[in-house]
Amino acid sequence: MAKVTLKGFITVPESDLEAVKAGLIHHRQLTFEEPGCIMFEVTQDKADPYRFNVYEEFIDRTAFEQHQQRVANSDWGRLTGNVKRHYEVFE
Repeated sequence: MAKVTLKGFITVPESDLEAVKAGLIHHRQLTFEEPGCIMFEVTQDKADPYRFNVYEEFIDRTAFEQHQQRVANSDWGRLTGNVKRHYEVFE
């Protein structure tokens, strides 16, 4: 199977910014512990503090889908319920 890459960004409402920044630390750690995670980067944009650039790589579609499922049912998923996601997924 082919590697799966996700690229894009999220925009965070001002009211959620500090909580998202704090929660990102644990989310990053959990993601790197997932089987099949190759790369995971979420960085706050220098020009727009409410934008976080996202880049993820997983070994295959199965690993990527397992990550998506974990996130949907996690504290991070609940914490980021108000963010707007702008992603493209490539295989």
